[in-house]
Amino acid sequence: MVDDSLAGAYHSVFKGRGMDFDEVREYSPGDEIRTIDWNVTARAGRAFVKKFSEERELTIFLVVDISASGNFGSGTLAKRDLAAEVAGALAFSAVRNSDKVGLILYTDHIERYLPPGKGRRHVLRVVRDILFHEPAGLGTDTVGALDAVNRVLRRRAVVFLISDFGVGGDPDAGRRALLRAVRQTNRRHDLVAVHVADPREQELPDVGTIALEDAETGEIIELDSARALVRERFRELSLERSRRLRSDLRAEGVDTVQLRTDLQPIPALQRFFKLRGRTRA
Repeated sequence: MVDDSLAGAYHSVFKGRGMDFDEVREYSPGDEIRTIDWNVTARAGRAFVKKFSEERELTIFLVVDISASGNFGSGTLAKRDLAAEVAGALAFSAVRNSDKVGLILYTDHIERYLPPGKGRRHVLRVVRDILFHEPAGLGTDTVGALDAVNRVLRRRAVVFLISDFGVGGDPDAGRRALLRAVRQTNRRHDLVAVHVADPREQELPDVGTIALEDAETGEIIELDSARALVRERFRELSLERSRRLRSDLRAEGVDTVQLRTDLQPIPALQRFFKLRGRTRA
């Protein structure tokens, strides 16, 4: 999938930031005078200019939510399976571009940290850890995960935050804390939010009385899905939550990719790369 669909788009969108000094050469008419190296010019008695080469290497950092809510899936894929597939595609795209890839897996604490590295062997280790790591925690602390990113990454990186963005406890306080962490991370890095969802989280089927369990807290509630008013209210709350999340991230200048377990992720990633390339251009 990466070779056929993503590698070219990734390469065109994610390029090295800044320029690296290469060498000095003698000034030629038409050269930009701001590139003159005055120290060398003074020593040589004639004008020399600095040459720079584009810094190609990037660091791609995957921050993947593996909390208990990711185990839910109403079809063939759970949300965690989809998150693993997307993270793997991004990791292999990065290695095709000779970029470094790092990883944080988190629940209510940091479960796994892999420093950025290069090469196919390293990327296979990243994918293996995403697929097979058994989390010790159940809850979600996205704020703590982003704070950890800011501690361990010294240089600017492209950070993909892959999560269902569940907020436990006080929703308003959780939302404010998440936005603070997102704002701080996006100032230091290039943050991209990948929102993973399942259609059954957005719309209830008409199957009578059902019990819904919160995978992270164990709380259980019963709903009468045969009532049209209940189904409609459930749908409205879910849509409002998704709209608010997109609006909050957009206000912070964070690009967002929306993915669902019942849809193939590659077309969504292709659309994202295409739109991002057009926007940056």
